[in-house]
Parts: sequence; structure tokens; C-alpha cells
Amino acid sequence: MPHFTAADLAGLEKVFRLNLINSVTGYKPANLVGTAAPDGATNVAVISSVVHLGSNPALIGFVMRPASVPRHTYENIQATGRYTINHVHSGIMREAHATSANFSREESEFDACGLTPEYRDNFAAPYVQGSRVQMGLELVQEVPIEVNGTILLIGRVEQLYLGEEILRPDGSLDLPAADSVCLSGLDTYHTATAQARYGYARPHQPLPELPLA
Repeated sequence: MPHFTAADLAGLEKVFRLNLINSVTGYKPANLVGTAAPDGATNVAVISSVVHLGSNPALIGFVMRPASVPRHTYENIQATGRYTINHVHSGIMREAHATSANFSREESEFDACGLTPEYRDNFAAPYVQGSRVQMGLELVQEVPIEVNGTILLIGRVEQLYLGEEILRPDGSLDLPAADSVCLSGLDTYHTATAQARYGYARPHQPLPELPLA
């Protein structure tokens, strides 16, 4: 079994280490963050670090890379306080991944990568048209991660749009029905198939199995 110490990891070739550490966390959600500058210029970027932080209020976080170089997504969020998070589906995987290229401030990734911005209910940031799970968020807190300069951005869900037949009666989502995809490492996209669903676990009681659909 391959084994790496912290010293081993620090000594690895850069790209090998990037691939390794980005893979060890397993499958990650693939999302597109949509923003607009105060002048209306749009930006969209693929991210894989979205995490649920609480349900009341509904808080969602994601990690932004260090702002040591221009980060158009971060700059737009700071300027407007609004952004969207949109699930990537199998029909836009290539377009989503293309947004990771280093485009200039003057060029919209929506236009360059073949994605369509969608404005809904006067929300200031664009959603990604066709995404079956769309969230409109207001920035409520930034948490600097001092050890490496990254920033955890925490947003409150202000708007939530779901595709047809995704919402289950108990409030959970049927993500395979949404065709939501996930990422492993930096560049490999996967479709998900539900294997099992279990109810609330209680000590020393049989674990209830729930229907998948």
C-alpha cells in the first residue's frame, strides 16, 4: 500500500501533489458559480468545494483560492454581495470545465464557453440556464484560512429553483433525476447512481431502508 508522510508530500513534484491531494477527498460536487460585476459584466466558474453549513438559516459555503492574483468571481461577489451556485449536469460538463481557463476580465466565460446566463426574479447575479438545481445567495461572511491564503465564502440562500420531479415529499432531492454530476481530482467528471437510502439511525435499532425514488 503506498504511504506518504507530510514530509513526503511536501517533497513531491507539484502537479503530482496537486492531483493526489485533490483526489484523496473522493467525489466532490460539480457546480458553477455565476456572478456579475456592478457594470453588468458576467462571469461563471466551475468549483468543487461547495459544502452545506446549516439549514436554519440556509447557509452554503465554498472555498476561494488565494486572491494573490485577480479572481473575477471573488471580486464580483465582494462588489455586489450576490452570486449563484448551479449544479453541473452531464450535458454541460465540457462547457463547465472550460470555465477554469484563465480568461481576461473583459471576456465572459458564459460567452466563451457556450453557457447561457439566466436572470430570475430581479436577482443581481446570473444563473446557468438549464441547470436543474439553482441557488441564489447573499454573502454573509468571509473566513480567511491563514495557513494557505484561501478564503471560505459563506452565503445565505435567498432563492432556490429546482427542476421538475427532483424534490421528494420529505424535502430531499433526487440528484440522479437532476442529472447532477460530481468531480474526482481536478478533471474527471462522473455521473451518480443511487445505491441505497437509509432512515434516521438510532442506537441498537434496525436501520430503516427508504425508497430511492
